[in-house]
Amino acid sequence: MAKRTASAKKQARSGVRRALRNRAVRSEVKTKVVKARRTLVSGPVAESERYAIALDAIKSLDRAASKGVLHRNNAARRKSRLAKQLSKLAVSAAASPAAGAGKRKKAPALTSKPVAKSGSAKPSAKSASPATSTKKK
Repeated sequence: MAKRTASAKKQARSGVRRALRNRAVRSEVKTKVVKARRTLVSGPVAESERYAIALDAIKSLDRAASKGVLHRNNAARRKSRLAKQLSKLAVSAAASPAAGAGKRKKAPALTSKPVAKSGSAKPSAKSASPATSTKKK
């Protein structure tokens, strides 16, 4: 049975107001994220406009997370996915002008060379050649 105290009634009223506001914020966030995804996937949109729409969606996600409408990890995950799509688009846009220049070279691998251990950076005296050795015989 529902409580009928004045404070419980007031809390229920404020809960309804919060739910209404949260629904509006959540709807705005969803709309902006979907709009940003469409501009990133679809063809003829200016680069600056794509970035502006994506940044607007990211700002609205941050705002919703700071208000507590969305959980911060949920907002972070959505921002990460948008940024990933944006960077993928930037990489493909950078590669497309090179495609018209004839044959392309294979892209360099993104892995780095293994780093030598600190002890093996200098050659030891045993491995030095006799001509370069400063020792007297």
